[in-house]
Amino acid sequence: MAAPKVAVVGAGVIGLSTALCITETCPSCSVTVLSDQFSPNTTSDVAAGMLIPHTYPGTPIHVQKQWFKETFTYLSAISNSAEASEAGIHLVSGWQIFKNMPKEELPFWWDIVLGFRPMSAAELQKFPQHRFGQAFMTLKCDCPPYLLWLEKRLKSTGVQMYIRKVSDLWELHSEYNIVVNCAGIGAHQLVGDKKLFPIRGQVLKVHAPWVKNFIRDGDGLTYIYPGIHRVTLGGTREKENWSLSPDPGTTKEIFDRCCSLEPSLQAAQDIEVKVGLRPSRQCVRLQREVLSQGGVKLLVVHNYGHGAGGFSVHRGTAKEAAHLVGECIAALQGTSSRAKL
Repeated sequence: MAAPKVAVVGAGVIGLSTALCITETCPSCSVTVLSDQFSPNTTSDVAAGMLIPHTYPGTPIHVQKQWFKETFTYLSAISNSAEASEAGIHLVSGWQIFKNMPKEELPFWWDIVLGFRPMSAAELQKFPQHRFGQAFMTLKCDCPPYLLWLEKRLKSTGVQMYIRKVSDLWELHSEYNIVVNCAGIGAHQLVGDKKLFPIRGQVLKVHAPWVKNFIRDGDGLTYIYPGIHRVTLGGTREKENWSLSPDPGTTKEIFDRCCSLEPSLQAAQDIEVKVGLRPSRQCVRLQREVLSQGGVKLLVVHNYGHGAGGFSVHRGTAKEAAHLVGECIAALQGTSSRAKL
């Protein structure tokens, strides 16, 4: 059969990474990325891009750990290369701190990040409200540069990218053999997924180049993540809130919370407010589906619903989605060879 045509819907970190993994694992494919928004206007552009996993209650821990390990290994290689600066990837050390002892002293990902250990009493003196902490080094993606780097990689392999609003996966069936749904929160409407809901995140991007260490409160609400050019201060987790408008009261509250952990931030300059809707569900939807209408079949692979943890597992889930695309291609080739008989 002719080279299978694959459409990837969505151009955030999940969509672009999935498209890249498909070109790597199925080089005979023709891959096109379709999205109504590209960087800098995606949800991924708002993300802090820290590799600290969030747990998906509906996904086995060993699967989540594998996704994280693959992502960490992939980004580590980039951070050790001449492309690290362009891709916006760097190592950062810091602390995760807790007011009360966490249920598990060792999170499932402790042996993947670097130098994981309990904080010393002397280190904890910096945070008098907190009783326990973990020190480690992890990777951070500065998101807009990383998305542009992924786009550049895709273009170099011949992937086409078009601004296009896809309202129904069926509208693609005459042009493409396989459709990969990486629409993020857009999947709520696109495929009518009622298990998918937004968790609104408001963050501040500030100029504070003296802040070198990350600080994350164990509740996940307050965090300070230094990037190459800006420090991300967060945040909020507002379930079922669809508003993309910044809230000035929330901005002040985030700033005050972060200053209570790192008082030097009082001198931060050039505060920019960003809002994104995390596409959340009990587990990432990563599966094949065959849609059929009037005897016509459309092969679909879903890869969305990563919530707040997308950057931490994006490469792992993209590889799994690319593997599912490979299975779809094998099925197509099987039907086309049977048709010839």
